[in-house]
Amino acid sequence: MNKKIPLALLSAALLSVTVAGCNPAEKAPQKIDQESSAQMTALDIREAPEGKLPQGVKPSAYYLDLTLDPRKDTFSGRVAIDIQLDQAGNHIWLHGKNLSVTKANAQLADGREVTASYREFLDSGVAIVEFDESLPAGSFTLQLDYAADFDRNLAGLFKVEEQGNAYALAKSESIQARKYLPGFDEPGLKAPFSISLTVPEGYAAISNGPELKRETVPGGMEKVTFATTPPMSTYLLSLSVGPFDVVERAAIPPSKYRKDPIPLRGFARQGRGGDMNYILDITPKMVETFENQLQRPYPFKKLDIIAAPQWPSGATELSAAITYREQRILVGDNPAPGARLALVEVHAHEIAHMWFGNQVTPPWWDDLWLKEGFATWGEPLALRIMEPEGGHDLNAATYAIGAMQLDSLASTRAIREPVSDNNNIRNAYDSITYSKSLGVINMVDSYFGAEKFRPALGRYLETFNGGEADSPSFYKVIGRETNTPELTETFRSFVEQKGVPQLELTLDCSNPAQAKLHVTQSRYKPLGSPIATTAQQWSIPFCFSSDSGTQQCQILTGKEETLELAAGSCPSWVMPNAQGSGYYRWNLPEPQWQALTERFTQFAPTEQLSIIDSAFAAFEAGKLPAPRLLDVVRQSAKADKRQVITMPLRYLRKYRDNYLDDAERLAFLNFAQNLYLPLLSNSASSEDADQQMLHSALLGFMALVAEDPDTRKQLMEKATAFTGFNTERDPQALNSDLYEAALTVAIQDAGEDFLAHLIQVRTELDDPRFENASANAIGSSNSPKQIETIQKLALSEQMGPRESFALIRYALAQPLVQEQHWAWLRNNFVQVVDKIPAQIRRHTPAFANAFCDKKQLDELQQLFAQHGKLTPGYQRSLAQTEERIQLCMALQEKGQSLMEALPKSVELANK
Repeated sequence: MNKKIPLALLSAALLSVTVAGCNPAEKAPQKIDQESSAQMTALDIREAPEGKLPQGVKPSAYYLDLTLDPRKDTFSGRVAIDIQLDQAGNHIWLHGKNLSVTKANAQLADGREVTASYREFLDSGVAIVEFDESLPAGSFTLQLDYAADFDRNLAGLFKVEEQGNAYALAKSESIQARKYLPGFDEPGLKAPFSISLTVPEGYAAISNGPELKRETVPGGMEKVTFATTPPMSTYLLSLSVGPFDVVERAAIPPSKYRKDPIPLRGFARQGRGGDMNYILDITPKMVETFENQLQRPYPFKKLDIIAAPQWPSGATELSAAITYREQRILVGDNPAPGARLALVEVHAHEIAHMWFGNQVTPPWWDDLWLKEGFATWGEPLALRIMEPEGGHDLNAATYAIGAMQLDSLASTRAIREPVSDNNNIRNAYDSITYSKSLGVINMVDSYFGAEKFRPALGRYLETFNGGEADSPSFYKVIGRETNTPELTETFRSFVEQKGVPQLELTLDCSNPAQAKLHVTQSRYKPLGSPIATTAQQWSIPFCFSSDSGTQQCQILTGKEETLELAAGSCPSWVMPNAQGSGYYRWNLPEPQWQALTERFTQFAPTEQLSIIDSAFAAFEAGKLPAPRLLDVVRQSAKADKRQVITMPLRYLRKYRDNYLDDAERLAFLNFAQNLYLPLLSNSASSEDADQQMLHSALLGFMALVAEDPDTRKQLMEKATAFTGFNTERDPQALNSDLYEAALTVAIQDAGEDFLAHLIQVRTELDDPRFENASANAIGSSNSPKQIETIQKLALSEQMGPRESFALIRYALAQPLVQEQHWAWLRNNFVQVVDKIPAQIRRHTPAFANAFCDKKQLDELQQLFAQHGKLTPGYQRSLAQTEERIQLCMALQEKGQSLMEALPKSVELANK
C-alpha cells in the first residue's frame, strides 16, 4: 500500500485542475499530448457503463474528510481513495452525481503526482476521471476536493428541518452514496473507510465507526474522527449530524460467541430522546438471540440506533448505525400494540442485516435476496424466541402469502433476475425480494429441518465473513454442508423462476384398498392474465395430511405425479399444505373443498391461512364457485387468531369497491356487519395485545368498508376529542393504532371545517405517527369542496415528501373525487415528481392501482409515454399497474357473482 498524504494537507498537495461537477457540457477534458488527447476525445456517453463498472479497477481504502453544517445549504470535503488498477490506462469510470469537483489528481506509488479531470456522464451518476498521462498498472491514490448541495428530497446527503432545528443525514442505499461521495458505488466493491467530519460545536456526529476524538477548530466547529471501519459497501455508509438527543446505554455484555461488549446508543431529534427507551430496551436481547441462532458474533464494534426526523424508507441497515424513520421507533414507553409489533419486526429485520448484507454482501443487486430475504426471514427467527406467544410465525405466513399477489402477475420478476441498468436497481426492492424470499427460506427450513439448514447457514456466513457472496456461492456452501442436493435444487427453482406454483389435486379412490393422490403442477394464472401456458416446473417440498392422522412429504419435481396414501383407505379430506409452510397454491374438486371448509376450525392457523389464500386464488382463476368461497370467509371469522380472521378483509374491500352496485349494497352490508360486529364486540375490552390489534383492524373495516354507523360515530368522536375539534383536546382519546381510521372517518363525517382544523393540528402536535396517518386521512376526503385545498397542501412545504406521496395515493382511491384528482395529477405531474422522494418516484404509476377502467388505463399509458423520463425505472411499476387494472376488469363477472351470492334476507346486525 502506498504512503498516504494527510488529509489536512491535501489542498496544498493538489495541483491546479478545476472542473465543474454538475453540467457534463462544462467538463471537457484537459488537452495534453496528441496520443492521450485522441484517446480521451474518443470517450463519449455511449461508452459510459449503465450497470456494473468495468472490471480491473477496485478501491482498497477510502479516506473521507467532510465539513457538514446542516444550518447551511451546501457541504464540502475531500476524499482520497486507494485504488488497484489491473491494467495501465488514462481514465477510470466511477460514480458521482451533482458534485462540483474542484481539484483532482493521482498519487502514484513512486511518489509522482498526475493531474486529472472529473466529468459526470449519466443521470444515474456514472462519472469518469481522466488523467493527464496513462497510469501504470498497480496501486495509486485518487484525491478529489469537491462540494455539493444538501439534497431536499431525502436522497443522498440530505437536509431536513424539524421544530426549528436542521439535521443532515445520508441515505446511501441503493446508489445514493454517489450524491455525496465520488467513488465506487457498487455493493461488491467493499473497502474500509476512515472518516472525519467537521460539524458545529456541540452537534452529534454519527458514522459507522466508533468516535475516537473531537478537536475544536476555528469558526465554532469541531472535527470528529471515527475509527476505521471493516471493509464495507458504499450503500451502508452512515453520516448524520445535528442537535440530536444522545441516549447512552450500558454496553451489550459479552456473549458465548463474542468476548467484547458492544457500546449502545440512541439518537433522536432534540427533545425526543426519551422516546427511544423501548427500542433500546429490547436491543441487547435481540442481538444475543441472533448470535445464538447463527452461532456467529455481532460483527461490529458498536451499535447506534438513529431516529431520523425524515427518512425515505422505513429503515436502513447502515452498518453499526441503523437508521429509522422516526415514526417507526419513537413510540414512547407504552406503545399501542400495532405500533409495538411494527417496531419489533423492523428492528429484528435491521439487526439481522448486520450479518446478512453487511458482514456478507451480495456483489451485485441481482442477488439482493441474500440480504433482504434472509433479513426478512430473520424477523420471526428471533421474535418467536423472544416472544413465543407473539404469533410471529403467523405474521410471517401472511407476508409470504401477500407476496403471492405480486407473484401472480405476468409482469412480476424472479427473486434473482439480472439488473443491467442503474435505473432498475430499486425495482428489486419489492415483496418478491422480501416476502417471497421469506416464504421460500421458511419452506426450506421447515421441510429439511432447522438442525440441518441453520448450521449450514452459519457456515456460509463464516466462509464469506467480511466479503461478498452471490447465489451460486451460497448454493455451493449450503449444498456441501447439508449434503442434500434437493435442498439447493429447491432454492434454485424458486429463486430463479418467477410465478407461484399451482397444484391441482385429485383424490383417486377407485381401488378402496389403496387410495392415491394425483398432483399436477403449473404456474398460477388468474382470469384475464396474459401469462402464457409454459412447461414451467419447480422442485416443490410438498407435505399433505388427511383424516388418517398421518402427514406425508415428498419433493415434487414432475409435471404430474401420483402419490400413494400411507393409510391406504380413502380419506374423507386431504389438506394439501400441511403446516402451511409451502410457497404454493392448490385446488381441489368442490366436494373436497366442502370437506375442508366443514372442519376449518380444526386446522392449524397457518393451514387456515393457506386455505383462505388458495380459495380466493381459485375463485379469481374461475375454478371455485362464489358460494363455496363465502363459506370459507364465514369459517375464517370463527378462527381464534387475528391473522386468520382479518385475511379476507382486503379482498372484501376490493370486491366492494369494484363490483358492488346499488342493488347489492344492502346485501353486502348485511353480510359484513353480521359476520364481524360480534367479533368487534368480543374484542372490545380485551387486555390481550393480539385481540387489541384485532379490535383496531375490525374498527377500521367496519367503519370504512362495512359502513357501520355506530362504529363510524365512535371513531369520529375519538378523532374530534383527540384533536380538540370544537372541544378541549383529550390526548388519551385515541391510540396510534387507530389514528388513520379515526381521522379518515372524521375527515368524511365531522363537517367541512374539520379539514382546516386537522391541517392546523399537524403544525402543533409533535407526533410523527400522527403526521403520517393524518396525511393519509386528508387524502381520503370524499368532499368535492375540499379538492383544491388538498391538492395545494400536497405540494406545499407543510407536507413532507413521503406524506405527499401517500396523500396523493389515497386521494386517487376515493371514487367520489377520483376523476378530479386524476385530472389534477396529469396536469401537475412535473410538480408532483419534484415534490416526492427521489427514491420512490419510479412508483408513480402505482398511483393508479385503484383504477378498474379502460379509459383510465389509456390515460395512464399516455401520461408515462409523455413524462416517464422524469421517473427513471418506472417501467416495471407501469407494467404491473397496467396488469392489475386489466385483471380487475377481467374479474368483473366473477366479482359480481360473489356479490349476487350474498344472502339477501338477513337484517343488519346493528338494528
